[in-house]
Amino acid sequence: MAPKYYWKGYLKLSLVTCPVAMTPATSESEKVRFHTLNKETGNRVVSWYVDSVTGKPVKDENEAKGYARGENDYVILTEDDLDAVALDTVKTIDIDKFVPADSIEWIYLEKPHYLMPDDAVGNEAFAVIRDAMKADKVFGVSKLVMGRRERAVVLEPRGEGIVLWTLRFGGEVRPEENYFEEIDEEADPNLIPLVQQLIKQKTARWSPDMVSDPIQESLLRLIEEKKKLLKPKKAAKGRKEDATPASNVVSIMEALRKSVEADLKKKKAG
Repeated sequence: MAPKYYWKGYLKLSLVTCPVAMTPATSESEKVRFHTLNKETGNRVVSWYVDSVTGKPVKDENEAKGYARGENDYVILTEDDLDAVALDTVKTIDIDKFVPADSIEWIYLEKPHYLMPDDAVGNEAFAVIRDAMKADKVFGVSKLVMGRRERAVVLEPRGEGIVLWTLRFGGEVRPEENYFEEIDEEADPNLIPLVQQLIKQKTARWSPDMVSDPIQESLLRLIEEKKKLLKPKKAAKGRKEDATPASNVVSIMEALRKSVEADLKKKKAG
């Protein structure tokens, strides 16, 4: 099945241009989603926009965007108004500068998208831009309109394609110093070897299974059970495990030793 593209346009570097297509690199379509129902009738609940003063429903053709300039005072913008201010970046990713690949801090990277040529004719221009960035170990910096909002983006060459990351704006990132300044600068050197031993025992190769969603899996099992039974069934109350330690005062040294020993026992048993 041919992939569905989120956006189509052009990738441009100076006089080099090629048609490209883009799709999100991540998806939430597999997540369990719920509809709101009337518990008494089992019917779906519908929602609509209602005038906050008159209480009457608002017709689709009467809906508009409003920018608040004061209490209950708005500047109204129609769809035609918004279309009139469309930017060139609606259809073109124009790379205007490059930065070293390792110079962008992780916290500014927001959401990844796969960018690829949209036809065979554009393959060569796309490949030249991609491979030149690889060779110089740089990311391209540009802007792109997404959802009527111009976003700063960076282009990362990866494999045969390019990953386009949307970026958070500087004002959206909180300085870490505001939150970390009260933390002790140095740890007890006697504890570090124990933590290193624990890290070594727990180190494994990365796998997507490490970030599976247990809530999602539990919801799917619950839904399957409900389908089979057709009516809700109260779950049996199990014995609660004692989640508190024998003593509330446990030294970190002792806790680390016990963690290392427990992990070793598990490995030997396995």
